[in-house]
Amino acid sequence: MSVDVGFRTLGPIEIVTGGAPVRVPPGRQTVILGALLLDANRVVSMEQLIDAVWEERPPTTARSQIQICVSALRQLFTRVGVECPIITNPPGYLLRVAEGQLDMQAFGRGVSEADRVAHEGRLTEAVELLRQALALWRGPAMGGEASPLLRNKAIRLDEDRLNALETCLDLELRLGRHRQLVGEIGGLVQEHPLRERLRGLYMLALYRSGRPADALEAYRAGRRILVDELGLEPSEELRRLEAAILAEDQGLQLAVRPPPTVVPTAPVVSPHQLPADIVDFTGRELLVGEAEAVLANRGEDGWADRAVPVVLIAGKAGIGKTALAVHVAHRLHRDGFPDGQLFCNLAGTQREPVAASDVLARFLRAYGVPGASIPDSVDERADMYRSLIADKRVLVVLDDVATESQVTPLLPGSGSCAVIVTSRARLTGIPGGRLLDVGVLGAEQALGMLASVVGAERVGREPAAADALVRVVGGLPLALRIVAARLAARPHWSLASMLGRLADERRRLDELAHGDMMMRASLSLTYDGLQPAAARLFRLLGVVAAESVPTWVAAGLLDEDPVESASLLELLVDTQLLDVVGLDLNGEPRYAFHDIIRLFAGERLARSEDAGARQQALIRVLGGWLALLEAAHRKLYGGDFTVLRGDSPRWQPPADVLAVVVADPLRWLDAERPNLCAAVGQAADAGLFEQAWELAVYLVALFEAFSYFDDWQSTHDRALEAVRRAESRRGEAALLCSLGSLHVSRRRLAAAHAVLHPALSLFRTAGDEYGVAMTQRNLALLYDNEGETEAASAAYQQAADGFRRTGDSVGQAYVLNQIAQIELANGETAAAVDRLRGALEVCRDVESPRVEAQVLLRLGEAMFQQRQYEEAQLIMSTVLEMVRRGRDTVGESHALRALGVIAARLGRPAEAEDLLLAAVAIREQALDHAGAARIHLDLARLLADRGQTTEAVELVERAVKTFDERRMQIWQTRARQLLDSLTGGAGAEPPR
Repeated sequence: MSVDVGFRTLGPIEIVTGGAPVRVPPGRQTVILGALLLDANRVVSMEQLIDAVWEERPPTTARSQIQICVSALRQLFTRVGVECPIITNPPGYLLRVAEGQLDMQAFGRGVSEADRVAHEGRLTEAVELLRQALALWRGPAMGGEASPLLRNKAIRLDEDRLNALETCLDLELRLGRHRQLVGEIGGLVQEHPLRERLRGLYMLALYRSGRPADALEAYRAGRRILVDELGLEPSEELRRLEAAILAEDQGLQLAVRPPPTVVPTAPVVSPHQLPADIVDFTGRELLVGEAEAVLANRGEDGWADRAVPVVLIAGKAGIGKTALAVHVAHRLHRDGFPDGQLFCNLAGTQREPVAASDVLARFLRAYGVPGASIPDSVDERADMYRSLIADKRVLVVLDDVATESQVTPLLPGSGSCAVIVTSRARLTGIPGGRLLDVGVLGAEQALGMLASVVGAERVGREPAAADALVRVVGGLPLALRIVAARLAARPHWSLASMLGRLADERRRLDELAHGDMMMRASLSLTYDGLQPAAARLFRLLGVVAAESVPTWVAAGLLDEDPVESASLLELLVDTQLLDVVGLDLNGEPRYAFHDIIRLFAGERLARSEDAGARQQALIRVLGGWLALLEAAHRKLYGGDFTVLRGDSPRWQPPADVLAVVVADPLRWLDAERPNLCAAVGQAADAGLFEQAWELAVYLVALFEAFSYFDDWQSTHDRALEAVRRAESRRGEAALLCSLGSLHVSRRRLAAAHAVLHPALSLFRTAGDEYGVAMTQRNLALLYDNEGETEAASAAYQQAADGFRRTGDSVGQAYVLNQIAQIELANGETAAAVDRLRGALEVCRDVESPRVEAQVLLRLGEAMFQQRQYEEAQLIMSTVLEMVRRGRDTVGESHALRALGVIAARLGRPAEAEDLLLAAVAIREQALDHAGAARIHLDLARLLADRGQTTEAVELVERAVKTFDERRMQIWQTRARQLLDSLTGGAGAEPPR
């Protein structure tokens, strides 16, 4: 999280970025954020959050609603460009807040520091600290939040504020500021009439200002209120103050303070413990600059404020954290920190990290403290350490830190010092820390590092190999440095030969070792420190072939509770073994491995999980994808219609994931397309042929909607290899049937014949009536495209009978729609309309929006043929709205084309041209050149009607060429007829 993010609870709850408040939606999100902030850096259980929102009567969906609100808050952070600080941590959530980000914590620190300073007799400084702390308040804590849980905690915060205010006023009275305070304290007494300490301060201020009568009246007014409202007499302390005022007690006057105590200084010793800087350090200019800006935070008097500047350098194994820290420290140490540089490797990734007490002993010895004088306890050592360097400018570098608790005792107490911390975890709980996330090197930076080690001339001779080497190691500095060191040690090796050694993924980690530098060993240190459950999830993630992993996959791999599995994912992120690479549609994070870490995970998977466990984990994840695909298909088609289903086991992902799928199936399908396509290939490679073909055929809804023809072909080819190896005849038939639909869509009619007839034979041999119906439907589409109307009608009728017998009403409606199209072409408009209305009723009965839109499109065409243009336009507008809502781009192009033709007929040529061009753009974007060519014919007619014959002819000639190349005989004929009519001077044909 960036340092310019803050949280405000001392007043209305706010998030602040760049100094400006970010609006948090009122209601549950504000309550949940408030609850997390009140227990910042501690886990708030789900039950606590439910109590905070609903008190004693939560709904049955309370847990889900809390999860949704947390997800919305995470999206809010993402929208404002901030790394989300809310971490899933069973049994609830934790909100990470760094030093200086939460006003409530800043207030507490200010009050504590003021108390310490006051005890040392520095009253003026204490007052200043208290006034600064009180200035953080903007109103009642939590904005007077109505939630009882928050209100009770807010009341305690308000009480802390009043206590601090009373202490501040007391100190100021001791400094002799009674005259200036009378008005302020008097107003506070009016606001809080029952607070006796405040009334006593008011009485004292009045008395010292020479107003004893007013002081006594203030006492009497307070007594009346106490007696009337509470039936109580004033406290003994207040009564004694009244008596002292009446007696004009000299003890009420200001006391003279003793002179300050002189503290002896420590011996002058300046240790310089930094390791050597890296001579060929390259890149990271922005990070170096940001670190220096934090660490050299000086003002006119040498230092800008009392806070200790801390830079937290976080990143995965081999990313170059230590190199960056040492480089920055060397750049600063001469001028910025002349009194010493302390360095210690805390071995946070080792089995036994270095204890803070041992580090303190080492630092004390470095400043000349004899061993016998070093205290035994950690606290006493920390006190001595801070006292020694209190007035010095010292830079402390703490390398390889595991937890915040390792660091806290080692932080100096003076702002003249600074600290650099490196860790594989994001230690945002360290007070005052500025987090710098170190990522992989960019291509230019990585090439610069390679050239600095092996020589620019050598890199220049093989630029392609150099680029490839950088890509192979993924820009990971340690891996690149190992490669460069090996090449530097072997000048006779070419860069291409090193690339060849790294090409085999099974040996890549073996090659990434040179001397003491070993990529595998570096990763092992982090992996070995994981808790067993997190280590197992890390291994099992190596099972999944995916660009990025949604949260539910972890639960599928482990077959465990989704919340617990999600918390394990966050642990892997915290240890830099996994990266958050984006957000899912439900606002949950998506995760991915760095390539080299993925190889390491694969090694640990093969070593620690047997083949059966790996297979079962993969089956569960594939079953999760199938369950989600099934849900998407059911939403689009109103049920398990027009799809061939197999016997693969399903694994049910969480309800919130299913809800996202059902809310917008095509959006989800498109977002997950790379993962779903990869799942087909992975199932095929693993011999899970049933999962392979089911995944492939369920994906056809996506492939059709967005014209992903290459994905359609590749997924089916992979699955087909698997089912043929396993001799699964039904799987083979299902894939061939689906491929037939693909070939018809791409106008590859001979290829469609080559797969559909074998599919039909396989289904008939197996006695699979539903498979036969599906194949006959696709054969009918093929015949229709070939202009074989009679054969198409017969096949459509056979398919309709098969769908009726097998209970697929949507399949039947689809076929009725196609038969109506033939009837429309034959001029049998009335019969077509009756058939379409029947199909429409079926679609609406089962809520099948996808097929309903197709039927409505055809009904609009029928209305157009009957010259009912307004009704046709209304229907087509409805279709356009439906397909856009469903993200069906092919359907959108059909609707736009139809509306364009209707607009032309209604005498609106400009509108017609815009609609037709929009339809063409969609087709061309999908590389459907034949579809675009058909719309070009409509455009040509429109242009011809407007007298733009030359442009019209050009469009038709391009269309003729396209139809010729694809052997689309029917459309060839239509295009040539239109071309003849244009070049012969005849009027344009009516739009079709």
